[in-house]
Amino acid sequence: MKRLLLSALLAATLAAQAADETPLDALPYTPSLDVTAMDRSADPCDDLYRYACGAWTQANPIPADQSRWSVYAKMANENQRYLWGVLAKLGDPAAERSPTQAKLGDYFAACMDEGAVQAAGLKPLQPLLDRIAALRDKRDLPGLLAELQLAAGSDRLFFSFSAGQDFADATRQIAFAHAGGLGLPDRDYYLKRDAKTLKIRHAYEAHVAHVFTLLGEAPAAAKAAARSVLATETALARASLSKVDKRDPYKTFHVVDARGLKALMPGFDWAGYQAALGTTPSQARYNVTEPAFFKALGVRLKAMSVADLQAYLRWQLASSLSPALGSAFVQANFDFYGQTLTGTPQLKARWKRCVQLVDLQLGEALGQEFVARNFTPEIKAATVEMTQEIEAAMARSIDGLTWMSAETKARAQAKLKAIVNKVGYPERWRDYSAFAVQRGDFFGNVVRGNAFEHRRQLAKIGQPLDRGEWGMTPQTVNAYYDAQMNDINFPAGVLQPPLYDPKLDAAPNYGNTGGTIGHELTHGFDDEGRQFDAQGNLKNWWTPKDGREFEKRAACVADQYATYTVVDDIKINSKLTLGEDLADLGGLVLAWEAWKAHMVGKTAESRDGLTPEQRFFVGFAQWDCAAARPEALRVHAKVDPHSPAKWRINGVVVNMPEFEKAFACKPGAKLVKPAGQHCKVW
Repeated sequence: MKRLLLSALLAATLAAQAADETPLDALPYTPSLDVTAMDRSADPCDDLYRYACGAWTQANPIPADQSRWSVYAKMANENQRYLWGVLAKLGDPAAERSPTQAKLGDYFAACMDEGAVQAAGLKPLQPLLDRIAALRDKRDLPGLLAELQLAAGSDRLFFSFSAGQDFADATRQIAFAHAGGLGLPDRDYYLKRDAKTLKIRHAYEAHVAHVFTLLGEAPAAAKAAARSVLATETALARASLSKVDKRDPYKTFHVVDARGLKALMPGFDWAGYQAALGTTPSQARYNVTEPAFFKALGVRLKAMSVADLQAYLRWQLASSLSPALGSAFVQANFDFYGQTLTGTPQLKARWKRCVQLVDLQLGEALGQEFVARNFTPEIKAATVEMTQEIEAAMARSIDGLTWMSAETKARAQAKLKAIVNKVGYPERWRDYSAFAVQRGDFFGNVVRGNAFEHRRQLAKIGQPLDRGEWGMTPQTVNAYYDAQMNDINFPAGVLQPPLYDPKLDAAPNYGNTGGTIGHELTHGFDDEGRQFDAQGNLKNWWTPKDGREFEKRAACVADQYATYTVVDDIKINSKLTLGEDLADLGGLVLAWEAWKAHMVGKTAESRDGLTPEQRFFVGFAQWDCAAARPEALRVHAKVDPHSPAKWRINGVVVNMPEFEKAFACKPGAKLVKPAGQHCKVW
């Protein structure tokens, strides 16, 4: 029996991989409540997640090129396959194409020409490597660093410098200096000394040395350079904030002027650095997110030899741009970051990597193609209506809170009323005319794309805020709330089956998409979002007593999730996940109330052996059917503010008496709490 099951899983995996190698002409359809995904042998009162998703995880094994797999990931993969077909057609130079479509097609075609990339070898990277090799005096570092950061497009080169909304005045954009400089995903990888962490750290050092050999270093020199890199990154890690601390906006808001910036790193020419970036060096206001980090960086730079600096810059540059180089660099990058770190067995097919790069660098241009073909005005109107209903439910909830004073309620209502709902796609599409794409120059396209985006962000410094801008592309299968913009954003990609399904009844749609809308709305009032006011300013609008009452209710959720196991003996870091856990719970409570209000005067029918109330909860649970490799779970336990899928479902419904009633759960069931012990904030 076990052998037959393994054979079936292998066959399913091979069939999925074979299908994955062909583009899609249309997005496939799966209902938002899929009865074939359920395991009805499970008791929903003990494990709703297994009841709703048990058969899904069996029928959807994790693909070899993924560390995790979920309904969201599968949808994103299907979107990629669909966009692969679109881009392949646009890549035909003989086709009728607009200038923007030609840019999309030529970028994709250059990326897919693996033969040309292989033939080029290290030649495209060499000019930047030569610039590093020419460094003779540390006084020349600022100009060189600016050039490399523009090319690499990441925070891997010591730190990042860009624009951001002023926490004290969200209408203006100022310069931000963010801590960075690490090649591992979290500071704890450098500081902890347990066996698993040490194993990862040793593998990382070996990976760094291997990349140096690919750059032409002899093995002994490569190992020495890797040791130097690790020493620098460890020093930076010691001075970095934890992921939990970074969730506290007050710990990442430290305004200085040009003199204060210089005082943090006395030996670094900030004016020369900014001039090399193309920005005005005389900015009067900078937010340094982690002053202690920049002080430590200044000390480290002073202690480093020129050779140490060159080694660090060569490593971070090559690592950041490895996906745009030949197969040896791509494979080395995957071997560590994919296989060793997250347990992924197989490198993604080239077409996937190319679609992802187009999405990253020409995302809204690609989004226009996706929206035109897949997002109807009817879907947008229905989603807007659902959003408004959930906001109305939130308004009623605020009014009904017994623990909140009238003064704070009035400010909460003002913030709720000020939230802007962005659905589907931006009103104004981004202009990519300044981004030069050449059909035969893949590496150059990537570097120019990085520089284009970096300069676009830098140009915002000192400018009024554009509240119409989006932080996700329309084809993205995700959603978000921005505390400083005070807006909720639902891309067209997340408003497709099996998440939002216009063919089905309201119950699963409100449980699924309604829960997501409520989730993002609740982020405006979670432990982090609640610290920003209606205009997006970092401001305490709570009375002291109301603040304490909120914290008491939030602690109920944190204490609950801290008992859940991620993998091995690792428990959820509920201080890291608190915002998402609060949003999951608050979101579903709001979705339930909105659904009930929506159904007044309407008849809800039982279907597929499920009552409407049961369909609501199963629809909710099926948004996050998922599985993950143990290695990926260990990484995400350190860095991911979201709890694992099972607990994002079971951890929510255990706090909802409506769930107990829907499934006639009896006292003593695992998902039944005694009366008075349910966690609830909003």
